[in-house]
Amino acid sequence: MNKIRIVVVDDSAFSRRTITHMLEELPFVEVVGYAINGEEGIQKVIALKPDLVTLDLEMPKMDGFTLLRILTVRFSLPVIVVSALSSADKVFRALELGALDFVPKPTGTASLDLLSIKAELHKKILQVLALKQTGHAFSQTGGNIPESGSGQPLPPVSTGAGGNHLIDLVAIGTSTGGPPALQKIFSAFEQKYPFAVVVSQHMPPGFTKAFAERLNRTSAFDITEAEDGDLVLPGRVLIAPGGRNMVFEERDHQILARIIVPSESDRYIPSVDAMLTSCAALYGRRMAAVILTGMGNDGSVGVRAVKEQGGYVIAESEDTAVVYGMPREAVATGVVDRTVPLGQIASEIIQRCGF
Repeated sequence: MNKIRIVVVDDSAFSRRTITHMLEELPFVEVVGYAINGEEGIQKVIALKPDLVTLDLEMPKMDGFTLLRILTVRFSLPVIVVSALSSADKVFRALELGALDFVPKPTGTASLDLLSIKAELHKKILQVLALKQTGHAFSQTGGNIPESGSGQPLPPVSTGAGGNHLIDLVAIGTSTGGPPALQKIFSAFEQKYPFAVVVSQHMPPGFTKAFAERLNRTSAFDITEAEDGDLVLPGRVLIAPGGRNMVFEERDHQILARIIVPSESDRYIPSVDAMLTSCAALYGRRMAAVILTGMGNDGSVGVRAVKEQGGYVIAESEDTAVVYGMPREAVATGVVDRTVPLGQIASEIIQRCGF
C-alpha cells in the first residue's frame, strides 16, 4: 500500500507537532512536511507534492482561505480543515470554497484537549484512503459546482384531482460536500412551498446550529436545528443536531421530531438510514428521499425502506457530487427513481411535489 503523503499547515508549533504525531500513528500515513502560513504552504506543496493537506484557517501572512482556494483550484488537492469550534461559520465558508471535510479543533491548549480529535482525524484520513484505493475521484469545485449532465429523463408528474400536491415531506441525507450542496438547494427555493424538509448531514456536535442559521439566511424556508418535540410542518426545515439521530413519531395527528442518542451500530451520525426508515413508516408514498454527496453507504438501507412504502427516491449524479459514495450506494440498491445533477435537484423536488 502506498502511503498517503500529508503536509500539515498550522501556525501553532504545538498543534503542528500534535497533529503530526496523531497522523503518523496510522501506518499508511507519512507527514512529509509542515508549514506555518499560507505562503510557506504553497512552497511545500510545490516541492513535496503531497496527497493531502491539513489546514488551519487562522494564520499570519497568507491566511487559510487564500491558501485553500489555491490548493483546490490550482492543485486539485484534498484539504481537511482542522479549525476551532469558535469559528464554525468560517468552517462552512471553507467547505464552500472546496475543503473536503473538517475536524473541529478544541479551544483548549492542553495536549489532552487536542488529542481528543484523534479518532475523528483518523476517520477522515481513512475515508480519503478509501477513495484513493478505489480510484474514486472527488470534485474540488467548492461553491461553484458544475451543472453538467442532464440526469435521467424526467417522468411526467400528475398533481392528481384538484391539483393537490403529492409529497408532504422531503428527507435529505448527505455527508462530505453536503454543506455547500444544501446551501445551493435551499437558496434555489424562491418561495416557501407547502411541504416539510428534514435533513441529516454527518456533522459533529456544536456545528449544526450555526449551519442551520447559515442556511436560513438565504432560503425562503424556515430552517432550524431540530430540538426534541419539534413539529414537522410545511415550509419548515429541521436539521438533525450533530452527534444525535433524528427520528419521528406521530402524536395527536401531528408528526414530531425525536432527537435520540445513536445506537452502537450507527457508523455514521446523524444517521441517514435511521431518519429515512422512520420517515417511511409515517409518510409512505407522501415522501421523497434525496441522497446527496458523501462518503460511505449511509442511506442505502433507508432508501429501500422509502421505496417499500411507496416513496420516491432521488440521488445526486456523479457529475456534481463532491464524493460519489452515498449516491452510488443508493443507486446500487436499484430503488432510485432518478439521478439528478445538483443544480436540478430543487426543481426536481418542486415538480415531484406537484408544484
